[in-house]
Amino acid sequence: QVQLVESGGGSVQTGGSLRLSCVASGYPYCMGWFRQAPGKEREGVATGDRSGITSVADSVKGRFSISLDNAKSTLYLQMNSLKPEDTAMYYCGVLVSGPCSVGPRSRFGSWGQGTQVTVSS
Repeated sequence: QVQLVESGGGSVQTGGSLRLSCVASGYPYCMGWFRQAPGKEREGVATGDRSGITSVADSVKGRFSISLDNAKSTLYLQMNSLKPEDTAMYYCGVLVSGPCSVGPRSRFGSWGQGTQVTVSS
């Protein structure tokens, strides 16, 4: 089973930027970033596959971008113009079934331990 290790989280003010990294122990075809705020369900943020195709949730489109370094098996999430509502634990996952996207037909697993992102106003 692929193991994932996330890093890059932290505390920033509104409008700030962070870049999250997720290193995979193997070479999964599709990986994604998800987040979960206290009291809320986990939601998909963005996905990327080895062919370079990416998918970004509408809630972060235009502010977040995702990229996958195939050689390093590392998934990145560049987060700009951060807002307090972006505060959450961010997790990296590997696609288990369905298309490589944040849509409801996709299922991800092999979750990492997560990295906390806190945005203050």
